Amino acid sequence: MPGAESLVFASYNIHKGVGADRRCDPERILMVLHEVGADVIALQEADRRFGTRDAVIPPALLAHGSPWRAVAPGVIDRARRPGSLGWHGNVLLVRRDLEVTACHAVALPTLEPRGAVAADIAWGGHSLRVIGMHLDLSGLRRRQQVRVACAAAGQGPRVLMGDFNEWAPRGGAFQAFPADLSVLAPGRSFPARRPLGQLDRIVVSAHWAVEATGVHHSALAQQASDHLPVWARLRLAAG
Repeated sequence: MPGAESLVFASYNIHKGVGADRRCDPERILMVLHEVGADVIALQEADRRFGTRDAVIPPALLAHGSPWRAVAPGVIDRARRPGSLGWHGNVLLVRRDLEVTACHAVALPTLEPRGAVAADIAWGGHSLRVIGMHLDLSGLRRRQQVRVACAAAGQGPRVLMGDFNEWAPRGGAFQAFPADLSVLAPGRSFPARRPLGQLDRIVVSAHWAVEATGVHHSALAQQASDHLPVWARLRLAAG
């Protein structure tokens, strides 16, 4: 929160709101987000895939039932898809008391309908760039996408997070990150009911001190999606 020494960042693939019981329940997703209580959240699969690609969490529910606002670039044809929330299902949720100064789409090389969203946030006299992404199932494409996302992140304080679709604990696409970025592994987050893979990651620049990381395990989170949310509490390092 503004004025605090640290911010909590989280990433959550909400599986279009469909849980273990095969029900689409946006209110349940929102309840999980309240449990996590992060300042900035990257959501994946936040829009339905077909048709008008309506938002999983109705904008009115988000506006009146949460402390966050949706941040996504104005690249969607609102005339055809007025109910969509994100860009290729990616959206950033940012607490309303944080100032968002810019937002744009990051075009990723892809065989699948994937994408990334970048936003600049003013906090504590600094400008932070946050990128939320959902990477390809193809290992070759994932490495290319990581390189593009890193180029879009710039050089200041930055956080990149999302569903990386990478089963390798350290290798694979993670090797494409430059040395000045640290790939955090909060823990196993997929599948939600019996997590085996660390598919969801948070990547931070050297500007940040990592105070804590984790996977949000709750009874509700295990039912709400096929992924569990991951989070990191970060503080801007002195100097």
